[in-house]
Amino acid sequence: MKKDIINFRKALEKDLDQQRFEHSLGVEYTSACLAFIHGCDITDARIAGLLHDCAKCIPHEDQIKIMEKAGQPPLQEELDNHSLLHSKCGAIIARDKYEIEDDNILNAIRFHTVGRPNMSLLEKIVYIADFIEPTRKELEIMERVRKVAFIDIDQALLWIMESVTEYVRKKGLEPAPSSVAAYEYYKNQIKVNEDLRNGRI
Repeated sequence: MKKDIINFRKALEKDLDQQRFEHSLGVEYTSACLAFIHGCDITDARIAGLLHDCAKCIPHEDQIKIMEKAGQPPLQEELDNHSLLHSKCGAIIARDKYEIEDDNILNAIRFHTVGRPNMSLLEKIVYIADFIEPTRKELEIMERVRKVAFIDIDQALLWIMESVTEYVRKKGLEPAPSSVAAYEYYKNQIKVNEDLRNGRI
């Protein structure tokens, strides 16, 4: 599998611009670190992290064609915001070009942008790694998210979703319905967990 990852890197470097490729290496590295801590398969985390943006540099019109050809036409929220297209398209590319058959890896790629309720551990890891990897811009919440991601993965997930939601709304836009559903799910989930810990339920 180590040889496969090396081959994936060589192929991916041809598909991405240099900045996006460096980001993908950062997500691979960060996903592996989170996998060590949280007991996830490290190889799966490396592969999903490395390939999460494999469709990012494909023109949006071509991404739509790839999705339609695969029988997975874009949702309205993806047509409204083309930056969301690459996640679902990336899962298709990972399956067809990189020959990834593991649904957990494919889902981690597919949901790394908007998330979803009841995400798998690998999905959470790639979603978080995409936000906190070393080359990312140093946002105000970055330090505390990076620290808590290795302690309480759901809390880190919620803080990121909250930050993204606030950022989108400050731009005068509405978050994608899928993002809202994921955010509301984890907000409620963490409240339930806190109530259980404190004996309120």
